[in-house]
Amino acid sequence: MRFKGLDLNLLVALDALMTERNLTAAARTINLSQPAMSAAIARLRTYFGDELFTMRGRELVPTPGAEALAGPVREALLHIQLSIISRDSFDPAQSNRRFRVILSDFMTIVFFRRIMDRIAQEAPAVRFELLPFSDEPDELLRRGEVDFLILPELFMSSTHPKATLFDETLVCVGCRTNKQLSRQLTYENYLSLGHVTAKFGRAPRPNLEEWFLLEHGLKRRIEVVVQGFSLIPPIILDTRRIGTMPLRLARHFEKRMPVRIVAPPLPLPTFTEALQWPAFHNTDPASVWMRRILLEEASNIASGHLETSTRRRC
Repeated sequence: MRFKGLDLNLLVALDALMTERNLTAAARTINLSQPAMSAAIARLRTYFGDELFTMRGRELVPTPGAEALAGPVREALLHIQLSIISRDSFDPAQSNRRFRVILSDFMTIVFFRRIMDRIAQEAPAVRFELLPFSDEPDELLRRGEVDFLILPELFMSSTHPKATLFDETLVCVGCRTNKQLSRQLTYENYLSLGHVTAKFGRAPRPNLEEWFLLEHGLKRRIEVVVQGFSLIPPIILDTRRIGTMPLRLARHFEKRMPVRIVAPPLPLPTFTEALQWPAFHNTDPASVWMRRILLEEASNIASGHLETSTRRRC
């Protein structure tokens, strides 16, 4: 089909090429032969008057012109899929939909395990792909490459719709054999002890507690940086190190490892975990259904017992 001289099938080919960055893989995803995909590239180059791709080994490297086209093409195809192709009502019990979700290890353990247990009962064929934090989450939402972000609300932009899940508090944890944690943690002890801290993504941005400490002119002695909160308890065992992590996750590990929860010498700010999804998924029946479940389970967590002030000893 042509629209103002453009064969619209070529847009599907362009989207596959931008996603896969490999001619053979792109051809496979849209059921074309390799010669047919090569011909599609040639026609795209003629229509747009741009090389669109150069070769680097076996990888297709997009030109600035191709990069500029990628977003609008992906958005147009997604709108067609959601508005025209997928207009049938969504039946969770029969669906094999895969949801791609970016979230932290904290939210995976404390929150998303509950979601998976519930989905196993209500929609046993629904699948999930849980992804680590990205430095460009907004771009992934815009391109429709993820269905949901579950992150602290302060890290989210206003570009896409969002909803709050529940509030969380940060606490300090250490090994139960660490005698310096047998009493209230003072500023002196807090700053003198070695720290284990979690970083998310590759960008050199401060995490939650670092941001707060920098605001107060405090600097810790960070000895180990790990890729998620759940790696802090194993690193602090049998050492004098301490770490900072969400209270609910700390309680999870307290039941399984010899860790002690202590209040930080200054109250760290409460943060809000939130849910965000692509704007064009607002009326997608599958997304609406999953959002309802996510918000219901978040409400169940929020309504449970949560101490607003951390305990010196648990």
